[in-house]
Amino acid sequence: MSELPPTLRKVMAGDTCSGCGLCAGLDQAIGLTRDKLGYIRPEARGDASPRTEALMQQACPGARVAPWQDAPHRHDIWGPYYRCLSAWSTDGELRHGGSSGGTLSALALFALESGRVDRILHVGMDPQAPLLTSIRRSLNRADILSAAGSRYGPASPLAELRSELDRPGRILFIGKPCDAGALRQLTRAEPEIATRIPLILSFFCAGTPSQAGTGRILDRLGVAPDKVASFRYRGDGWPGEARAETKDGQSASMSYAASWGEILSKEVQLRCKICPDGIGGSADLAAGDAWYEDEGGYPSFAEAEGRSLLLTRTAVGDAFVEEAEAAGAIASEPLDIGEIIRMQGSQARRRRLVGGRLLTLKAAGRFVPRADGLDMGKAARHAGPVAHARNIAGLARRLLLGRL
Repeated sequence: MSELPPTLRKVMAGDTCSGCGLCAGLDQAIGLTRDKLGYIRPEARGDASPRTEALMQQACPGARVAPWQDAPHRHDIWGPYYRCLSAWSTDGELRHGGSSGGTLSALALFALESGRVDRILHVGMDPQAPLLTSIRRSLNRADILSAAGSRYGPASPLAELRSELDRPGRILFIGKPCDAGALRQLTRAEPEIATRIPLILSFFCAGTPSQAGTGRILDRLGVAPDKVASFRYRGDGWPGEARAETKDGQSASMSYAASWGEILSKEVQLRCKICPDGIGGSADLAAGDAWYEDEGGYPSFAEAEGRSLLLTRTAVGDAFVEEAEAAGAIASEPLDIGEIIRMQGSQARRRRLVGGRLLTLKAAGRFVPRADGLDMGKAARHAGPVAHARNIAGLARRLLLGRL
């Protein structure tokens, strides 16, 4: 009977799979299936090659988090960067359709129209199963616009990587930080891939919720899953609403604060809870919501013109953004990196405390991903002893109760 390669067996035993699909994208002996919560996980369908095991040791984000590259600036919390900006698409339709100002959509379109790449590899709503998220290959503005907006459910953008590389053309990849990290580490093992995928874009990610979480949104909206013709988690405004449109032309929606804050944020998988790089540190650039503050100093989710915080992380990414600005594809303003903590407080908290979480799990005998070169020690010094003690005690309690 066939088995998964040793590294993947450890990842599955430790429940540290991110669901990126890289393993299946590299070896036909590995397939993908969904577990009871709808997370995407690998399964053996034959005997994987020894080369696959070697690549999994280096590139699987469930086994190793990609170390950050060097840059002129490096922040203890926010990692390496060339420039820190507030940015948005100058195309009003892209700005409205995207989740946070349409910045990544605008950059993707600029990459196509400038001839830098031939297609965009990313994800979007599955046209055949609108509650699911599938791989999309965008060739023009209409394609990009149809896939704009965040997808808060399991997705495996690297699941068809080898077949993707068998097709001619250069590719811009957009994915979660774990997806971007997996691809970055793969290009280090197989440098020729970097010539085919010259740009890797990512975004700040708070984690992948289960597919069951989407079902809970529908339950609250009172919409039957088999009646859904289209489903958006966000977009069409900033932050936009979770919206289900039915086959008979009806629609139902709820606010982002309700869909994410009350439902989806409680459905995040373990790998995301212990992720030291939800900020896209290994991508060429990373974008996130540049939330405005309310009167109390907290992020406000009131509808507004979208904008992203944008960190250029490599020389390639910085030059690309500069070209896009010069061409008028995006507009930007300088942003003091110290302001990000006011926009992304939960990301800062996770960065400060995640090292303790990983050490606690490791001390309990659990398999955890290797995570070198991510400045976790420096980030940890930004939290006090009480915060660390509560964090470790809470995780230890959940470990004992089996509720990770």
